[in-house]
Amino acid sequence: MSAALTLATPEHLDRLMTLVAACHAEEGIAQSDDIRRAGLAPLLDGIPHGVVYLIGPPRAAIGYIVITFGWSVEFGGLDGFIDELYIRPGVRKRGIASETLLSLPRALASAGLKALHLEVDETNETAQRLYARAGFALRPNYHLMTRRF
Repeated sequence: MSAALTLATPEHLDRLMTLVAACHAEEGIAQSDDIRRAGLAPLLDGIPHGVVYLIGPPRAAIGYIVITFGWSVEFGGLDGFIDELYIRPGVRKRGIASETLLSLPRALASAGLKALHLEVDETNETAQRLYARAGFALRPNYHLMTRRF
């Protein structure tokens, strides 16, 4: 099984909608297809705020990863945030997520990215170990806070 990454384009929207719906169902995220589509479509159309990569063969993707972009004075420029990472349950524990997380930063660094961030459920020890193996670390004294509009 390979974690080959393909930059998603508008032709991949239907495939992604199915994967994102599965991810959201697993995570307990209640969201309509219209809202999912509104979040995905602009990224596939090439807006500069982020990208979506299909993981595995594009015609039969086994997962996806969404990275959004921002700017950080602290990190000296362009930074990214892994918004979502999903691997189909039937192919988990084969190193696909690890391979994705290890290869992606190298590719993004060549595009000028200075740092890559993510959030993880504090009770999900499996995900924490995965992210630690890929070089991510908790930032002492920092917590992600959110205000919805």
